[in-house]
Amino acid sequence: MSYILELRQHVGYRPLIRAGSTIVSVSAQGEVLLQRRLDTSGWGTLGGGMELGESFEDTARRELLEEAGLSAGKLELLGLCSGENSMFTYPNGHQIYNAAAPFLSLEWTGEPTVNDSESLELRFFALDQLPEIAGPPDRMALELLRAKFGV
Repeated sequence: MSYILELRQHVGYRPLIRAGSTIVSVSAQGEVLLQRRLDTSGWGTLGGGMELGESFEDTARRELLEEAGLSAGKLELLGLCSGENSMFTYPNGHQIYNAAAPFLSLEWTGEPTVNDSESLELRFFALDQLPEIAGPPDRMALELLRAKFGV
């Protein structure tokens, strides 16, 4: 059981602060890999909550492998995403304030494949043609990416 689900057994629907990572994988063509999530039906970056003993980078690597079957090479920290605008309420009513470290991955191996029960679909998008993004840390991560590439 994940750390967050374990906490939920004790605190119910009360807001939690969730430390985690997002990972923005960019193809050789400059397109961003996004996932359409099962829990919200919305599009977002890959990533998730940190497990006990993990670093932010470990979390990003694990999530990329779990959610897309990809192994990340070198990672670049894009910044930090947190604060008042990081609050998210899931369809089941759970509330979290995200404290997320978004990473850029230009080097990865494997073929993107829906690899877990959290994703409905994976697709590459041009940075200037992104779909509506569901989660606050995803939006913040993509804003940092746009700023880095001047888009």
